Order: sequence, then structure tokens, then C-alpha cells
Amino acid sequence: MTDTLDIKITKTTASRLSQTDFSDLPFGKIFSDHMFVADYEDGEWKNFQIVPFGDLSFSPAISSLHYGQAFFEGLKAFKQADGSVVTFRPYKNAERFNRSAERMCMPALPEDIFVKSIAALVDVDREWVPTAPQTSLYIRPFMFATDPYLGVAPSKTYKYMVLTCPVGAYFSKPLKVKIETKYSRSSEGGFGYAKAAGNYAGSLYPAMEALKEGFDQLIWTDAKDHAFIEELGAANVMFMINGTLVTPLTRDTILKGVTRDTVLQLANKWGIPVEERRVSVEEVVEGLKSGSLTEAFGVGTAATVTSIATIGYEGELYDLPDPAKAEFSTKALKSLTDMRYGLVPDDFGWNYKI
Repeated sequence: MTDTLDIKITKTTASRLSQTDFSDLPFGKIFSDHMFVADYEDGEWKNFQIVPFGDLSFSPAISSLHYGQAFFEGLKAFKQADGSVVTFRPYKNAERFNRSAERMCMPALPEDIFVKSIAALVDVDREWVPTAPQTSLYIRPFMFATDPYLGVAPSKTYKYMVLTCPVGAYFSKPLKVKIETKYSRSSEGGFGYAKAAGNYAGSLYPAMEALKEGFDQLIWTDAKDHAFIEELGAANVMFMINGTLVTPLTRDTILKGVTRDTVLQLANKWGIPVEERRVSVEEVVEGLKSGSLTEAFGVGTAATVTSIATIGYEGELYDLPDPAKAEFSTKALKSLTDMRYGLVPDDFGWNYKI
């Protein structure tokens, strides 16, 4: 399967590459020339195709539109210093893709199909991988239900697709965030650990309200008591407290981030103490007041490593030390960036060459 995935490739006759301004790459708005498409029917994946990027035609009764059987992944491809193209840890994304599929009562996709479909698409559109610092080709694999049926039941047919977008940095500055104490992103027993479309739909209104208050993002807390830190709006969240890297323990309410795992492995390699555990709001606020909390940052595919400059809680604002001087997060970002762009050896074997 790994080297013999039979993909029918139909290339565009009207590339948009020459019309694209690679000096201005807003996140998720510019799409490459092609997309990958496959169908799940009769209990198997079939019809593997790479076709020109374009609109789809389907029944307005498909169940994903009515009952939300839809989820996605996110990863990136990078142009390395020697001109080669790599994706970063795609098998970790494949693993998480299938965790989401299981929770959403959708079919698993063999990991090799996931990785090879992405590799084939990136190979066809490799000229779309940007070369400027802090740029990459964002990759969006997703699956959605396609049965034209209005009964509440899992679909029997699905479509798997992959889109790619040349992108710049997701965040352009350190963040001002608010610890959320009213709304919830997910609850115990729910599907917060899956990259389900519904998780993101539910977060939009609270995020919009926070934006009106002058915040860039929310720090989500547990749904029961709002007493424990869970995630940053677009990423996992980490803190440096008394020289220890502290991050919430992943569970059914928290996404198991690939970048999160990567940063934790780097910390272990460097001999930095690491704690994955429940992190209380009280601990974070007291750490901000006392100065024992010296760094806070988000880690994610889009965010990479993004510093937090200010945290708001119950009407009070707490400024962190200058993020530009944050020792660990600065080192983690540089190490991760250099590895992805091929500027330093990939000692972990994380880069997957296309």
C-alpha cells in the first residue's frame, strides 16, 4: 500500500500559480491548483483521484450538513534549504485522524492511504510550497458524510479530501488572551479530543465576544466548574512555572496536539522538567501575581509556538515578562523551525520527504 496507491491524476490546464502573490499569504484563503478526493462505499475506500481544485456537487440532504458528521486534520509541508519538500510527522496526524473518525462513528482511513495521498498531492503541487521565512504549505485533510438521508443515523458513504494552501504566519504578534469562565468548548464524555467541525462552530460566538473585549483568543476551562485550564482557542497551551514546563493532561475534552507532543519531546531532550497534569486556574493566576509563571504560549500546527503577552481573568489583566526574552518558547520555536526547513539535523526522524 505504501508505494502502490493507485491514484488517477488529472492536472489543471489553467494553473493559478503565476497569478499568486507569495509575498501576501493570508491563512486559508489561497488554494493550490489541485485537490485529492476519495470515496467510501460498500465498506471500502475507492476512487482515489487528484483533480483540479474546484466546486463539488452533492445532494442538499447529505447527512453531514444536517447532523455534523464531519471532521478534519491540519499539517504542513516545508521547502527545505536543499530544495526538497517535507511534511512534518504525518503519521501522527494519521493516527489522530482515525481517533476522530472512531468518535464520530465514521470509517477509519488506513494510515498509509492518509500519508501517501498527502504526499502525492504535495508532489503534484510542490511549486506551491513557499520559500520565504515563516511560510509553508498548509494541508487540510477532511472527511464528511454523503448519504442523502434525513434520518438520524451514521452515514454509509463518505468522502475523504485533501486541500492545500500556501500560508504565512497564523499569528503576527504575541497574544492577549482571556480565561473563559462562562462558555465551554467541550465537556467530559463529549468529543473535544476529536477535530470535529462542530467543536469549532461552538467556539465562534465566545471567541467573537472576547474579540469585542480586546482579546485575541480564549483560554478554555473545564465545563463543570471552569476551575481548570484546558486549551487555547487555536492550540494547546503551555506554561513555564518555576522552571518546569507545565501543560494540561490530554483527555476526552482536550485535543492531543502533534506540536504539543513535539515540544514536550524537545523539552525532555534538553533536560527541562515536564509536567502533564490538571492545571488549575487558581495556580495560573497566582503564578502570574507572584512571578513564578514566566512564560505562557500556544502550540499547534497553525500557531506553531506563539507567545502570550497578557492574560485576562475576571476583569483583571496580567502581563507576562517580555515574550521576546522568553527562554524556553523562543528556543523551542527556533529548533522546530530550523528542523522543518532543514537548517539543522532532524535527529528524531520527524520530516517525511516527498
